[in-house]
Amino acid sequence: MFAMINLLFASSYTELGGGETALLTLAQQLDPARFRLHLLLPREGQLGERWRAQGWPVHIMPWRGATIYFIPTLWSRLPIVQRIEALIRENDIDIVHSDYHTLPMVMPAARNVGIPTIWTCMGWWFHPKFWQRGFFRRSAYTFAHSQAIKAGFLGNPPFMPPDSIEILYPGVDTQRFHPGVDGVRVRFEAGIAQDAPVVALIARFQDVKGHDIFQAMARQVALQIPEARFIVAGENTQTDADNTYKQQILEIAKKDGLLHKRLTYLGFRADVERVIGAADVVVCSSYFEGYGVVNIEAMACGKPVVSTNRGGPSETVVNGKTGFLVPPGDEAALAARVIDLLHDADLRQRMGAAGRARVEAMFSAESNGAQFTRVLEKVLNMKRDQLY
Repeated sequence: MFAMINLLFASSYTELGGGETALLTLAQQLDPARFRLHLLLPREGQLGERWRAQGWPVHIMPWRGATIYFIPTLWSRLPIVQRIEALIRENDIDIVHSDYHTLPMVMPAARNVGIPTIWTCMGWWFHPKFWQRGFFRRSAYTFAHSQAIKAGFLGNPPFMPPDSIEILYPGVDTQRFHPGVDGVRVRFEAGIAQDAPVVALIARFQDVKGHDIFQAMARQVALQIPEARFIVAGENTQTDADNTYKQQILEIAKKDGLLHKRLTYLGFRADVERVIGAADVVVCSSYFEGYGVVNIEAMACGKPVVSTNRGGPSETVVNGKTGFLVPPGDEAALAARVIDLLHDADLRQRMGAAGRARVEAMFSAESNGAQFTRVLEKVLNMKRDQLY
C-alpha cells in the first residue's frame, strides 16, 4: 500500500488563463488516494477559488514573482523563503512543483527541508542568464510545455543537456471539451442568430495575443461575409500595460463602423467550452504561443482552428488536416482561411473530426496526468535511494 504523498504546487499567477487551467486539469488527473494536493499563491483569485472547490487546501503568502533577471543567491535570502520553508515543514510536503516566477523562492526553501523541486517552463522567453544557469541545473526535474518553449529556454548552444528537459504537453479534459457542446446560450447572450456564422477568439488581454490582428481579420471577413459574427472571450490582465492594451482594443472595436455590431467581447467566461461550441471556427491570432491550449480545446470540441504558426501551434495543429496555420501578424492570411472554412461546411466537419482524434491520441488530460505521475514517482524514488 502506498503512503499518501503531499504535493505542493506553487504559482505566481492567481487568475485563470491557459496555464492555470492546464494546472487545474493536471491536478484533477492525479490519484486522490495517493496525492494530497496543496496550492501556494501570493493572493486570492480565480485559481484559488477553483482549487478550494475541489476540496484541496490553498495557502496564501504575499510575494512578488521573480523577473527574468533574478539573482539566485539574493532571492534565496528573501524572508518569503523562510515562510515557504515553514509551510513545507508544517504540512509534511514531500515534493514541490513550481512555475518559473516562484522557483527562485520555492527551490531554496525545499532544499533546506531536503525535498525535491520540479518545475514547468511555460514561456519561450525564459532563457536563463549566465548567472542563473547553475540554479536551473539544480532542479530535480524540468518540464517544458512544448518543443518551442524547450528550445527557447535552452538556447543555442544549449546550456544544459536537452534530454534533461521533458516535454509535457498540457492535457485537455476530453469529457468537458467534446463535439456537440451546446453554444446556444452564448449566442443568445451575444445577440447572435443561431444560423449566423461565428468566429471566436479566446485569449486574455495581452499584446502578444494579437487582438488587433483578430479585429483586422474580422473586418476583412465581414466585407466578404456580411452575416458573419465574431466573439472574444477572456478578461484577465496581469499588468498595467495589459490594462492599457485592453482599453485600446475595446476603444478601437467600439469606434469601428464595420465591427461594432458584429464583434462582441464577452469578458471572462468560465464555460469556455460553450464559447467554442457557439463558434464555427476558432482563431488563434497570437504573435507567439508557447503552447496554445485553446487550439487543443477547440480541436477536442471538433472545431477547426486557424492559428498563427509561431511556437506551440506548429506542434499541435496539423496544417490542412485539423486546421490552418498562417504566419503571425498576417491578418489577410487569417481572413482567407477563415473565409474558406465558413464557405465549406464539409471541410469544417472533416477538420473538426481529425482534430478530435488528434487530441484523444496525444493531448488528453489522462495521458498528461499519467506522464506527470511517472515523473513524480521517479523523482521520489531517486530521493529514497539517496537516503538509503
